[in-house]
Amino acid sequence: MKRLTIALAALSMTVAAQAQKTFRPQYDTARTEAFGPGETLTYSVKYGFIKGGEGTFSVRDTIIDGRKVNHIVCGGRTTGVADMVYRVRDSYESYMDAATQLPVMSKRNIAEGRYRYNDQVVYDHQEGRMSKTVRRRNKPVENKTEEMPDRIMDIVAAFYHARNNAFDDRLTPGDTIFYETFFSNEVFPLNIRYKGKEMVKTVLGPRMCYKFAPVTEKGRSFEGDDNMHLWITADANRVPVKIKFDMKVGSFVFELTKAEGLKH
Repeated sequence: MKRLTIALAALSMTVAAQAQKTFRPQYDTARTEAFGPGETLTYSVKYGFIKGGEGTFSVRDTIIDGRKVNHIVCGGRTTGVADMVYRVRDSYESYMDAATQLPVMSKRNIAEGRYRYNDQVVYDHQEGRMSKTVRRRNKPVENKTEEMPDRIMDIVAAFYHARNNAFDDRLTPGDTIFYETFFSNEVFPLNIRYKGKEMVKTVLGPRMCYKFAPVTEKGRSFEGDDNMHLWITADANRVPVKIKFDMKVGSFVFELTKAEGLKH
């Protein structure tokens, strides 16, 4: 009987492991249109109980080389006492082709204390190459062109692509969404684990949310690979209402304070 119990337990674990899946969301045609031009999401940033900053995620239309693209800007800034101690003005931008949902160009502008960094990446998906321009304070401008993986995303485009294509009821807890991204001057495999559903109090009222844990890199700012969590509304808008980072220096929490121009 004991052996039978052990065998059944092993079988159930095997079935559960097989049921969990890793998938790369479809491209070209969105499963849903969760966002559109005019959407602006505003967040407060807290360190423990101290409010130290604010962030905004915005979407607007523009044209690049005759193509209609969504210009997505994610920005963050310190406020109050934190701004006097260590001033931060960061922004991450993606120009995402409205038809293919692939990035055409991405930009990163970092201003933290006296540190300055700016880069721009242009993606040629047909030729499989990307061109990078990097600017640092008191250093020569760097230009480089190199091959890139098929259907690569910048980190912002990956998140917005997932809002359209991956954050939905096909997922079961333990599943992983996979994107290959270009971030911080290197190709970075982004794996987003699905944790299940939770009810969350938000500025929009109580909302049932999908909970995700993007796999973080252990050893830099994080203690392990499960130290970031985000909550996305389980409705047609797929709005990120809360993001939490558990870092070596403490916990940072982004909470939605205003949502304007929602598509649904």
